[in-house]
Amino acid sequence: MALELIQAVEQADSSEGLLNAVKALAAASSTQAIPTLITVLGYNNPGAAVAAVDGLIKLGEPAVLPLLEQLDGYNYGARAWAVRALAAIGDPRGLEILLDAAANDFALSVRRAAARGLGTICWELMPAEQVVEAQISAVKTLLQASRDPEWVVRYAAAGGLEALAGGVAVKPDWLADVSARFDEIIDRDETASVRARALLAKQRLSLG
Repeated sequence: MALELIQAVEQADSSEGLLNAVKALAAASSTQAIPTLITVLGYNNPGAAVAAVDGLIKLGEPAVLPLLEQLDGYNYGARAWAVRALAAIGDPRGLEILLDAAANDFALSVRRAAARGLGTICWELMPAEQVVEAQISAVKTLLQASRDPEWVVRYAAAGGLEALAGGVAVKPDWLADVSARFDEIIDRDETASVRARALLAKQRLSLG
């Protein structure tokens, strides 16, 4: 069944045909589909790419290593879609990619996705001795992202900081920095929705 669906993607002769074929392949939830879904990320077809990302997210952990191995620095479009998939899956093996994307990617949608993803990393999948340092890196990057020129990225960073802080079992040293940054956002951010998001985060985390 999966092979037939893969062939349908490979043989699609129109944008609509490709989109429908990718949707069907993604819905199959077969690990055999992973290489084809990743290939689709490089096509100039946003609709098909969205469907492929959805399929990769649905497959989860098995898709992470193939995504990391096939990230193509020369194909920006494919890389951008791959970052979205890795952000949503939350596997810590994608952490370095998300850190770089949140801080440096030129597309605001990619920075936003990466910022969200940094807040929802599945830390329990990372060796315990690496978690503290990794979370500090995530916090530093999210604090930087909270100053992004684009309000949607700042909004995502506030949410990422809340998710990260809310997911730790023991109160970390960096929580004071997060709380102080929320106060700055509430007082000074030019966008009302970002100010409101930071206030909500403080309330949910019971930070002062």
